Amino acid sequence: MIILTGGSGMIGSVAAWHLNTIINDDKFVIVDEPLTPEQEKNISKRRYIDFISKDDLAGYLKSHAKVEAIIHMGAISATTESNFNKLLSANIRYSQFLWHWCAENNVPFIYASSAATYGMGNEGYLDSENNLSSFNPLNAYGYSKHFFDMWVQSQISLGLAKPPQWCGLKFFNVYGPNEYHKGRMASVVYHAFRQFQQDKEIKLFKSAHPEYEDGMQLRDFIYVKDAVSCIFHLLENRSVSGIFNIGTGKAQSFKSLAESLLVNLDQPTSLIKYIDMPKDLNNKYQYYTQADISKLRSTGYQSKFHNLLEGVTDYVQNYLLQADRYA
Repeated sequence: MIILTGGSGMIGSVAAWHLNTIINDDKFVIVDEPLTPEQEKNISKRRYIDFISKDDLAGYLKSHAKVEAIIHMGAISATTESNFNKLLSANIRYSQFLWHWCAENNVPFIYASSAATYGMGNEGYLDSENNLSSFNPLNAYGYSKHFFDMWVQSQISLGLAKPPQWCGLKFFNVYGPNEYHKGRMASVVYHAFRQFQQDKEIKLFKSAHPEYEDGMQLRDFIYVKDAVSCIFHLLENRSVSGIFNIGTGKAQSFKSLAESLLVNLDQPTSLIKYIDMPKDLNNKYQYYTQADISKLRSTGYQSKFHNLLEGVTDYVQNYLLQADRYA
């Protein structure tokens, strides 16, 4: 059986969807603390063994020894969270507890890191364990993920006990179904869809950088189903361990995102409007992110990623425009 933490969140619930619908597996346990009705709906169609709270997991593990793997997607993911004590407990100490348990019980451990650990990207986006110390995250959330990555490397360099397989996944800009509970932290795709519903236009920031035209700021957008596919590929290759970028390896523009959305809504691209970037973002705004996925590819992962048009089409047509928008 698999332990899936954060199973009612976006990536976690789509991992549960993948287990049920792609692998035809219902032998997993969801660990989470749903805070909204949307999170409950994220797993309402899923088949699984049990649902337990985060605080009950330690006791559960003591009485259930036959664990095949732990997929740890549970965390405080809000980049606006400023209470570091909360981040310390949820994103660091809890992850350390699971790492130690997996090491002691010889269980593979897959955990969510984040592309937020790269900060402004001045040192590039190479997922090497050797250059972690050069990263400078922009917020407390990114630092909490970075701290755990660094802690993992210290455990390994000191020759301390480690899980038989461990993978830290630096997710880039994930979008897709089951993100509706995330509020401000939901993807640009979802916010643009909601904005069009309300205002009948999509607003993008003007560029304040001479090398980028308005709307041509670039991000590595990855569809959530592709991100989850990477998780299970790595889990199926037990000899593989390390930190891995989870992105498409191809940056696309916000303008392309808006155009993909409008195509699916049968609307003209003239409805894209450009607004001034807030002054407080001028020195913090990233104009380019792109995952280096050569390390992921080297593990044998050859599946094609959805480009923006393909991913947005599946998201809009099969979820956002449907009465039941949950995967």
